[in-house]
Amino acid sequence: MSRRYAVLDVFTETALEGNPLAVVLDAQGLEGDAMQRIAREFNLSETVFVLPPEDGRHRARLRIFTPARELPFAGHPTVGSAVLLALEHGSGGADAQAFGLEERVGVVPCVARIDGPRSGHARFRLPKLPMPVGEHDPNPADCAMALGLDPDDIGFDRHAPSRHDAGNAFTFVPLRSLDALAKLRAEPTFPAVFGQDAHGAVYAYAPRPGAGRLAFRARMLALGLGDGVREDPATGSAAAAFAGALMQHEPMGDGTHDVTIEQGIEMGRPSLISLQLAVESGALASGEIGGSAVVIARGELFA
Repeated sequence: MSRRYAVLDVFTETALEGNPLAVVLDAQGLEGDAMQRIAREFNLSETVFVLPPEDGRHRARLRIFTPARELPFAGHPTVGSAVLLALEHGSGGADAQAFGLEERVGVVPCVARIDGPRSGHARFRLPKLPMPVGEHDPNPADCAMALGLDPDDIGFDRHAPSRHDAGNAFTFVPLRSLDALAKLRAEPTFPAVFGQDAHGAVYAYAPRPGAGRLAFRARMLALGLGDGVREDPATGSAAAAFAGALMQHEPMGDGTHDVTIEQGIEMGRPSLISLQLAVESGALASGEIGGSAVVIARGELFA
């Protein structure tokens, strides 16, 4: 049988920017190993398979695969799928659609709007609040060596390296300048310092001068499929876990805080991620990730 699919660019309003995503609709009857092979065929950072929800109150159930493994949760697949499903079910206009998406991490509440015949914007509530990973924060000198930087490049203000998990785990490395971020590279010690499993992902970030206290630019490097370290142009799950680093290092008073994150600039795939934090009694109460997406291709999958 044939199955419909779409390819979207996520965390951007412009085609051929942002982070590409494949979404396979009508995925009923596909087993996990078949999904894994299809994800490997698309060879994008993630491929989503849309299934009927287990609870009829929700819009759909999602399974998310990299070319190597299934993920419990990912940000740009959630945003892109929410926009695509809004386009599939909606008639346009300014009204937002609110619905739940079932992922392995749990139900992810989403709100999506249609901006055009192939584009829209979505935001979702973090299904899991970030938690620290490990008993000790990474050593700044080790981080500098593994990223081809000088020790003085690591850290700014109160920010120091840390590890957090909000569905996927990341090592967060603050850098003092955009210049340091631009020259970042993975050295041979990268796996030894950052890990060779799910923790082998690094989210380096630097403040954007003149853009406000909570405006950053980031790069995400992770171990690839036997071919060294790969870079991701936009990483929503990292932005979700980044909320933990912000709570650890920023003076976040009670109330709502809006964070903007540029990513993919150095790759020529500019992306923009919004992160909103709600702080109550000095603790993170909830968070939302938001971004735009545009459909760049549709087709049929014969698999």
